[in-house]
Amino acid sequence: MNLPEPPTPGSALLNITEEALELVLEARAGEQAPDGLGLFVEVSGAENGAYTYDIWFEAAADAGPRDHVERHGGLPVVFPAGTAEKMGGATLDVGDDGLLILNPNTPPTAPGAPEPGSFGSLEGPLAARVLEILESEVNPQIARHGGRADLVGIDEEAVAYVMLSGGCQGCGLAQVTLSQGIAVAIQEAVPEISRIVDVTAHAQGSNPYYQASKK
Repeated sequence: MNLPEPPTPGSALLNITEEALELVLEARAGEQAPDGLGLFVEVSGAENGAYTYDIWFEAAADAGPRDHVERHGGLPVVFPAGTAEKMGGATLDVGDDGLLILNPNTPPTAPGAPEPGSFGSLEGPLAARVLEILESEVNPQIARHGGRADLVGIDEEAVAYVMLSGGCQGCGLAQVTLSQGIAVAIQEAVPEISRIVDVTAHAQGSNPYYQASKK
C-alpha cells in the first residue's frame, strides 16, 4: 500500500494512505462549503491499551493557536492541543469498518495499575465465571455512577483481586460498594471464591477516601 508524500519532509505527524485520503475527500465533498473544511483528529481517551479518537469535519479556520495543522493533498488536518504529542508516526488507513488509525504510540500505564500476573491468573474456568458476573451484573449497575470493576487475577487460594476505576476510584463509598455489592455478587455466583480483595490505588482518585499518613 503506497503512502502519499507528506506536505513537508519530516513534519507530518500523520501518514494518510491513498485509500484513506480518497475516502475523506469524497466525504468532505458532500458537506456544505467543503473547500474550507479541515479534518480534525483528536485523541478522546484510551481503551484496552490503545488510544481512542474523535474525527470530524470543521472549518479549518477554527483551528486554535495551540493546535497543530498540516496539509495532505489539499486537505488540512488539524490536531487539537494535547493530541499532537500522541500521534507521531501514526497512519490513517481504511479497514473493514471504515477509517482507522494505526498508532505506534500507546497510553501510559495508569498510576497504580497492576503488572500483568502480579495478582494471580486470569485464565481458567474460575476466572471466566468471575469475569462473566462482573460484565453481566456488576458493571451495568455501577456504570450508572460512572464506575467500573475489573478482575486482575485469582491466586492459588481462590482469592479474587479486583481493581475499581472511574467513579469508584477514590470514592468514599468504594469499600461499601465492594463489600456489600461486588463481593456479594461474585461469591453468590462463584462460591469457590474465598475472598475478594480491592487493589485499587484509591489515594490517586479525584476524591480519595484514603489519605496517606502525615509525617
